[in-house]
Amino acid sequence: MSSRPITVAFDYFAPAFRADPYAVYTRLRAEAPVHWGMGFEPGMAGVWHIARYADIQRVLKDPRFTHQHARETISAADSSPSSGDAHDEAQLFRELSGLSLLFIDPPAHTRLRALVGKAFTPRMVESVRPRAQALADELLDAAAPAGTLDVIGGYAMPLTLTVISEMLGAPIESREEMRAWAGVLVQAIDCKRDTAIYGPATEVAMRLVALFEGVLEERRASPRADLISELLQAHEQGDRLSEQELIVTATTLLLAGHETTVNLIGNGMLALLRHPDQLALLRAQPDLMPSAIEEFLRYEAPSQMASRVAPEEMELGGQGIGRGEILNLLLGSGNHDPEAFADPDRLDIARASNRHLAFGTGMHYCLGAPLARLEGQVAIETLLRRFPNARLSADPTRSPEWRETISFRGLRSLWLTLA
Repeated sequence: MSSRPITVAFDYFAPAFRADPYAVYTRLRAEAPVHWGMGFEPGMAGVWHIARYADIQRVLKDPRFTHQHARETISAADSSPSSGDAHDEAQLFRELSGLSLLFIDPPAHTRLRALVGKAFTPRMVESVRPRAQALADELLDAAAPAGTLDVIGGYAMPLTLTVISEMLGAPIESREEMRAWAGVLVQAIDCKRDTAIYGPATEVAMRLVALFEGVLEERRASPRADLISELLQAHEQGDRLSEQELIVTATTLLLAGHETTVNLIGNGMLALLRHPDQLALLRAQPDLMPSAIEEFLRYEAPSQMASRVAPEEMELGGQGIGRGEILNLLLGSGNHDPEAFADPDRLDIARASNRHLAFGTGMHYCLGAPLARLEGQVAIETLLRRFPNARLSADPTRSPEWRETISFRGLRSLWLTLA
């Protein structure tokens, strides 16, 4: 069942798709809500693209669907004699990422999630609010004299990276370096035209391993009130958390705790500024901020896609899915499905029962969702309060521009005039 022709023209890399994927999603939901099409990267025979909310929910909630076999399938496709060193780099990167919470399956996923989840309880996350607020104010204080602000590079990135670094116990002096590293790793797990990114990604992964090995050595000698110390204590007490798992977990949290939230803040601010009626409503009713954050997550999801593997032959959306075949769940499409959301292409910060897919659902529901929500609320509320006249820059060289990522959706920069 794996050698099907491409039935719908759906090109991840088309500039028009990156600029506005929602027009494509509308066509897919109407014409081919479950169809066989292009894979995530060269060497893949193809994947099933799933466009409707109900079908996506069905897959996400079914614990039989896994991540593991997807990596094995891709790895096999990379094993041709012509791949050479590129195959070795890809294999090493996948071996490292294969220990990540993002990709492992039960029972390892259940064990790791239980350990890491202790740092993301509502009480623990809420304790971060004063620090997030202080950082937001510091960054806006620094931007005020210039009268301009890049919401991405000058605000959302340093705020979120500092928060997650301090929670982990990672050295803050490495923040700028880690920011660059995170960008490389995002490209490696995104949809890609070729596998050349695995070389830089493997190098970055090894540098992060070295960084966290140093942190672990320091924490063994002098534990602190941070997540790495807590995970290390679990490791020392025999909770079956290997040192390699510990390091990869720290790296995963650094990446996931930064990338998605930056996109949430940038995408949310752009949506507000392009919908002045909703901006005016939020200013008039600031208590709508939690609802607004959920709507930003639905309307312009920071993560647009997720993959799973069929555990057995099955039917989905009228199509026969083969055992071991990969499903690409188009979360951004599901979030705009009129069968799930009334008037889905309209931004509505007061939308009720907003059961969006931005953080997934089921056992892989995003562990850091509460932290992302808190940081999004603090960052956007503070910016709107401190600079009530903030608007998009009129400089044509500073127009909003989407990054060249596909499964992650975020802005390269978002320049505002503050006064």
